[in-house]
Amino acid sequence: MKAAVDSSSRPADEIARDKYRHPLETLTFFGIKPDMTVVEIWPGGGWYTEILAPYLHDNGKLYAATNKSENADEYKKKLAADPARFGKVIVTHLDPPESMDIAPPGSADLVITFRNVHNWMRDGNAEAVFKAMYAALKPGGTLGVVEHRGDPSKPQDPKAASGYVQQDYVIKLAEEAGFMLTGKSEINANPTDAKDYAKGVWTLPPTLRLGDTDKEKYLAIGESDRMTLKFLKPKQTTER
Repeated sequence: MKAAVDSSSRPADEIARDKYRHPLETLTFFGIKPDMTVVEIWPGGGWYTEILAPYLHDNGKLYAATNKSENADEYKKKLAADPARFGKVIVTHLDPPESMDIAPPGSADLVITFRNVHNWMRDGNAEAVFKAMYAALKPGGTLGVVEHRGDPSKPQDPKAASGYVQQDYVIKLAEEAGFMLTGKSEINANPTDAKDYAKGVWTLPPTLRLGDTDKEKYLAIGESDRMTLKFLKPKQTTER
């Protein structure tokens, strides 16, 4: 895993974000192993795929559950441009509520998603996506979630318009789908994130939605405060 994170094949601008995203520590916390079947949910531009695909290439399997957005097309082009690294990635589709088959049922050892829960809440699909992730996992499999962490003293916007989600709310979504919480980590915490910006979490880097306005201030804060949660799909038993 360290070799995959430290690889010179990763773009320099992506490596620069490691100090905020802590990929080695995060994936280790989720319990990833090189022979696992892993599902990456909505991989975006492929930041984590750059690490996961080489790591799982020889002995594991990687499903990438994309959506219909424009960056999904760019993502597929990225994979096609470097078959030596990405040729074994299996692209599936998660476009709730229509397309929910992110991997064969009960096939995955690990499902991971990074900063996506607020998007599902915005579209009213969070419950359905958590159920789809549950269905894809083997009994005893793990779900790893990283999400922008909201202020627990304020009411949770069910649409998460600011991009922030309360940690307890994410835990509730997972538990309602059948998961059990097995671990919390502060790997991706940022106590300097005030979480009260006019343009929501996108005020901070890397988006910097306000442009040059107070840019240095937001660069100094860094990327958002994030929860890092690990859940278990309970092992089913026929015992009575």
